[in-house]
Amino acid sequence: MSETWDNPLENPAADPFEIAAQAAADIARLTGVDHHDIALTLGSGWGKAADLIGETVATIPATEVTGFSRPALAGHVGTIRSVRTPDGKNVLVIGARTHYYENHGVRRVVHSVRTAAATGAKIMVLTNGAGGIKETWNPGQPVLISDHLNLTADSPLEGATFIDLTDLYSARLRAIARTVDPSLDEGVYTQFRGPHYETPAEVQMAKTIGGHIVGMSTALEAIAAREAGMEVLGLSLITNLAAGIQQTPLSHEEVIEAGKTAEPIISALLAKIIEAL
Repeated sequence: MSETWDNPLENPAADPFEIAAQAAADIARLTGVDHHDIALTLGSGWGKAADLIGETVATIPATEVTGFSRPALAGHVGTIRSVRTPDGKNVLVIGARTHYYENHGVRRVVHSVRTAAATGAKIMVLTNGAGGIKETWNPGQPVLISDHLNLTADSPLEGATFIDLTDLYSARLRAIARTVDPSLDEGVYTQFRGPHYETPAEVQMAKTIGGHIVGMSTALEAIAAREAGMEVLGLSLITNLAAGIQQTPLSHEEVIEAGKTAEPIISALLAKIIEAL
């Protein structure tokens, strides 16, 4: 008797890149756009950027695309959108992110990135809402990701796949972002497994080993993007200061509220950066 799978990526015998190719074919069929130039994953607080990038050609439910599922987290819209910029670039806007803590496996976490690459996108823009370790940062402040610490103890790479991550977060793209906003600071993103927030001691550990930003996404996606040959730009919205840096309790409601407050400003910034890429 053959096994059945709720999601094709759960089948260990399946090729995740073939499934990504099927998903890309679904997107082309459902949107009418055969090729995308840039892909953008919208994290908490960044959602309105899609409205400012250009003309929306099509918006489709992510669940209609092979391998995708409905987001489990409030603040993620659960759609995939094809947007055409004024200069004719096609941008794939991914509002459906699977987080590692959902326990669906790394393949599903990075499926959106692999799908974006299969649509032809050469640039992957990854955004998130995260905690800040630098005391000079304030809630609502966007920062560039210069590097990451992957504390998930996992990887999207399978088998003897050796990928250089020396310059994973593109210095070229960060420089372009700074032409839009020269005041943008940058830092090292630390991905924890989640879904619990970090303890003050864990935040101090991240700080000691070189981290400036703490969150529950992005690093695994960035690794998959590099494997797929994409150039990566990462941006974090500092929604709160991390535990121990901030002396009050943390909550998801606080993160959502900070994202809503900052959304108009950071979305406009992101739209300008996409225009400059």
